[in-house]
Amino acid sequence: MAKRPSWTALAGLVTSSLMTTGPVLASPPEPLPADRLDWRPWGDERPAGAVCRGRYVMPDYRLAAPPEGRVASEADRGEYGTQGETRLAGEVVLRRGDTQLEAPAVRLPAARDRVLADGPLAIRDRNLLVRGEAAEFSLASDAARIEGAHYVAHAQRLRGDAVRLARLEDGRYRLSEASFTTCEPGSDLWRLVGRDILLDRESGFGTARHARLEVGRVPVFYWPWVRFPIDERRQTGFLWPVVGVSGDGLDYAQPFYWNIAPDQDATLTPRWIGERGESLGGEYRYLFPSDAGTLEGAYMVDDRRAGDEAAAGSSLENGDDRWYLDFRHAGRFGSRTRYRLRYGAASDGAYFEDFGRSFGETETRSLSRLAGLDYRGEVWRLEAKAQGYQKLDDPLDPGDKPFYRLPSLNARARWSQETGLYQEWGANLTHFWRDVGTDENGRYTFRDTQRTIPIREAADGTRLSLTPALGWRFAESWGHLEPRAELTHLTYDLDYGDRETDRPEDPSLTVPIASLDGGLIFERDLGLGGEAFRQTLEPRLNYAYVPARNQRDLPDFDTSEQAFSWQQLWTSHRFTGGDRVGDLNRVSLGVETRLVEDASGRERLSLGVGQAYYLEDRTIDLAGDPDTLPSEADFRRFYDATRDRSPLVTRLDWRLGDHWQTYWQWLYDDHLSRTERASWDLQYRAEAGHVLNLGYRWELQGFDPAEEGDDARGYDREEVDVSGAWRVSPRLDLIGRVLYDHTNDRALERLAGVQWNDCCYGLQLVWREWVDDADTASTIADDTTDRGAFLRLVFKGLGGVGGEADAHFRSAVPGYRSTAFGRP
Repeated sequence: MAKRPSWTALAGLVTSSLMTTGPVLASPPEPLPADRLDWRPWGDERPAGAVCRGRYVMPDYRLAAPPEGRVASEADRGEYGTQGETRLAGEVVLRRGDTQLEAPAVRLPAARDRVLADGPLAIRDRNLLVRGEAAEFSLASDAARIEGAHYVAHAQRLRGDAVRLARLEDGRYRLSEASFTTCEPGSDLWRLVGRDILLDRESGFGTARHARLEVGRVPVFYWPWVRFPIDERRQTGFLWPVVGVSGDGLDYAQPFYWNIAPDQDATLTPRWIGERGESLGGEYRYLFPSDAGTLEGAYMVDDRRAGDEAAAGSSLENGDDRWYLDFRHAGRFGSRTRYRLRYGAASDGAYFEDFGRSFGETETRSLSRLAGLDYRGEVWRLEAKAQGYQKLDDPLDPGDKPFYRLPSLNARARWSQETGLYQEWGANLTHFWRDVGTDENGRYTFRDTQRTIPIREAADGTRLSLTPALGWRFAESWGHLEPRAELTHLTYDLDYGDRETDRPEDPSLTVPIASLDGGLIFERDLGLGGEAFRQTLEPRLNYAYVPARNQRDLPDFDTSEQAFSWQQLWTSHRFTGGDRVGDLNRVSLGVETRLVEDASGRERLSLGVGQAYYLEDRTIDLAGDPDTLPSEADFRRFYDATRDRSPLVTRLDWRLGDHWQTYWQWLYDDHLSRTERASWDLQYRAEAGHVLNLGYRWELQGFDPAEEGDDARGYDREEVDVSGAWRVSPRLDLIGRVLYDHTNDRALERLAGVQWNDCCYGLQLVWREWVDDADTASTIADDTTDRGAFLRLVFKGLGGVGGEADAHFRSAVPGYRSTAFGRP
């Protein structure tokens, strides 16, 4: 629950033109020089990364602490008046508890109930310094009044000036005609000026009446009443507004933060978008000992441009209400039992594309719905869940609607013996359901085109999956051997509704799976560049056999075929999901070599080469027919099913010292002499904070069999990705990214930004341009280009304008860690 407001107010801001009226013309005294405010420049001992040029250092007390309730004193001379008055002069020092007064002259009336001091004077109290022209202190309480005051709070790094400063009996400080800033002495970048400022160090906030914000001594905002934090604790009140400009006009959001309790808070955000209308958003968070969660959402009553901005075929119209809701909760019933709840929904699939949640968040593709219970024991793992999600496309093709799991019950167990023998048990029972309206032939109309739901996706129903396994693993430092036998049994209870079909409603399938995996490890000592390494050579062999079984009558609820990769060399499963068991009779051979540092055990290099050799064609695809290969007209699928060997897979993971790292993967078809997929990444990370990423991607059209319909690319993909963040100094970061589609000669994303982190303020300024593919990867004809600018300005200790873009920076520039704009 770390969130806290940067700034709070009970009245909206108005323009600085209102400053001309009498009540707001507060005129605090001019500030003192830095050397009179306990300011110490860093000099040679400046810490690395420091953005301030110095720090406040409170000197030691000049007098030892007296007994409780007593006053210690020191003076050059003293005298008693005829009325019992005491006068001290010269270098007078008084101390009572943690409060110390230094002044040239001090008077104590006969009643000994107060102290009157002439200036220039200095008061110190628990990391607080106040200098003034005259002062009066109560000896019966903590009350005090200082005229012509200049104050410094060392721990909070704040300072200011006031015509009058009063310490109230309850420990708060009241300042008249005063200023407040966290900027270092000599800097006038910003300050808050108010007629009446109240600072409460115990609760951690301050308030000001008739306050104005000055930037460079120029008034920019005015508030009749403002409430602001003076430390890191959360405070209730208005946050700084978030302001943006786009094609929809001015976008203004004014969050209000409510600190409900130490373990609960909420934020309400009225938002006004010039061309669209008004909305209200909110977020409620809680963090209990065994439970935590978030509820967020937003609602717009009347979107005046909903239809104008909608895609072709959308049902959105001008005047529609727009909304979203997202609830997340997680907790536990004990050390082994946990549960999760999630429910997300939006009024339409274009909500986040139009409104987003934060900078760069226009690509929210779905909202999840989940209720899950999970038990993890030493042998058994049990899971029960109901799951689904709303896919956010507008318009949404009914054929792309996902299946809900209502419910899904899963049980897994493993028993191991000292001999290396082990047994595994897996069982899953899931009911799949989705709402797709079609006629008896499975036809429906989408975007004025008649489409058909494949018969394998037309049913709702229940699937029972049983997957017992028996294996033996022998593992030593020099190698391993593992034979394994599995059995996959599937049985269904299906309901095709009105769909005309002769398929059975209770199909079943039983398929045995056998595999053998073995490898050797050879080691030698190796010296390179004066460093000691251990080099390994690790040949590996894997054999997998899965017979082809008729799966034509089985549905397809959650299954897709996997693209070939290094991991596919060593697994017997060709599909993800539970509705297909891919036939396989394959031998995989590979070899890896590693370089491991002797001193630290860190792996510096891993290089692997491998290839699979097929002893039979693969006939099982999503259609499930064991007797029919794909048509030769579909060359890619026919070739993948009949080729006698896989592409040659080469992978390299190499740490080139402490700052450079590269990863390379190449899938090369040595039969057709062509590259099927290639990727190369080079990253530089420096301790100073610099990050540079260079990436290259190549993928042959049709390489990934999971891509179907509109999701299937109609071209070979060749992309170059260059991103980086350069920390020019502890204050300045430069950020940029270009993702370039070389195939189609266009930039998919361009981003340029600057982040400035000074002692008392921070600035993020970013411009971004990106391509929206309208959820149709098969064509680029309907792609559009969007642009946006982002500004965030933070006055440290007071707050700032604009929302955070740090999450987008981290995804756009891997390895980058944005500097937090906390207090100086």
